[in-house]
Amino acid sequence: MKRFFSIFMIILLVLGVLSACGPKEKENTNGTADSKKPEKLIVWEDTKKGVGLKPAVQSFEEKYGIKIEFKEIEMAKKMRDQLRLDGPAGTGPDVVTLPHDQIGQVVTEGLIAELKVDESILDTFTESSVLAQKYDGKLYGLPKATETPIFIYNKEFMKEAPKTMDGVYSFAKGFTKDGKYGFLAILDNYYFSHGFIGGMGGYVFKENDGALDRDDVGLNNDGAVKGAEYIQKWYKEGLFPKGIIGENGGSAMDGLFNEGKVASVMNGPWAVQGMKDAGIEIGAAPMPSLPNGEPVKTFMGVKGWHVSAFSKNQEWATKFVEHITNEENAKKRFELTSEIPPVKSLIEDPVIKENDVAYAVAEQSQNALPMPNIPEMAEVWKPMADSLQTIVTGKAEPKAALDSAVKGIKTNIKTNHK
Repeated sequence: MKRFFSIFMIILLVLGVLSACGPKEKENTNGTADSKKPEKLIVWEDTKKGVGLKPAVQSFEEKYGIKIEFKEIEMAKKMRDQLRLDGPAGTGPDVVTLPHDQIGQVVTEGLIAELKVDESILDTFTESSVLAQKYDGKLYGLPKATETPIFIYNKEFMKEAPKTMDGVYSFAKGFTKDGKYGFLAILDNYYFSHGFIGGMGGYVFKENDGALDRDDVGLNNDGAVKGAEYIQKWYKEGLFPKGIIGENGGSAMDGLFNEGKVASVMNGPWAVQGMKDAGIEIGAAPMPSLPNGEPVKTFMGVKGWHVSAFSKNQEWATKFVEHITNEENAKKRFELTSEIPPVKSLIEDPVIKENDVAYAVAEQSQNALPMPNIPEMAEVWKPMADSLQTIVTGKAEPKAALDSAVKGIKTNIKTNHK
């Protein structure tokens, strides 16, 4: 019996050794075991932006032997709705691009997957652009491109941008007359006015460890009131015309600038082509600093790349997202689409630094704040717009108007986001 037991144990030992020496499961390029390398990945790109994706697709296919099939879909309006339908049906993409302010909603709906990437990859991007890709402290995408309002000026009237808003104010006081204006901005629109309210100390939702607290709204604190008072001053002193208030304010301001009646504006890169088409020689710079010495903390929009929660190839989809957002491919994309990448090493690259609009956006983005991406942000825009309009038209004092806005925001959140 003992002899039989000894022989049995020897056989088990030999089998164990042979098993250890046998062929190992093939490792993929992620460094994790994965024998299911897909033949292709499906990618949804924004309309008219596929030209910027093609070089990255080609290099990925050559490196990894995986075919990339992509199609263009309107990102802002159709991409999310299409993902809601095609994802669960199994006909959707592996990788999708979205504006960051939609992340909270699509995560809540279970449409995109959390990403696991090395910290060294995240370190290549600006801190604010990475923050924009997080929801409840978890990462759901890598940043693709960024945009934010900047200071744009007509070189016929202004040789260079002032360094401070006090300097802009002094210039405007001397320049504004006979239908011409020194500086204009759509400050009854909270997207733009946040730069001043945030720079003075106001905030939308308090951030705690990468998560936003919807119950802590700071839009009527002392800093927010000071920001609103500063905004009100420009209107009270007649430095802004009455016609740039409300829904048509933006087009009215653009018209005045493109007619050569405005020396400088707070506007975004989306307005530049129209200015050039109008024959205006423009300059661009980050927003001048506020009277309190702080930067104008503009809202920033970040487009990102995300992995579908319905993808059966999430590891490889993540590898593709890492590839298309690396320094080399981000630079090529900028050259082909003019979308400004939030890659730190590219800010001082000549391809961006020698383009004053792109450089201004890149510089301003370092002081900008990502628009809150939680669903509750939808309840902020209208109450703030209504209150700001009463402030700039002199119908209400800043403190009372902001108190009213915050009350409305909190009521709407409790009603619509239980």
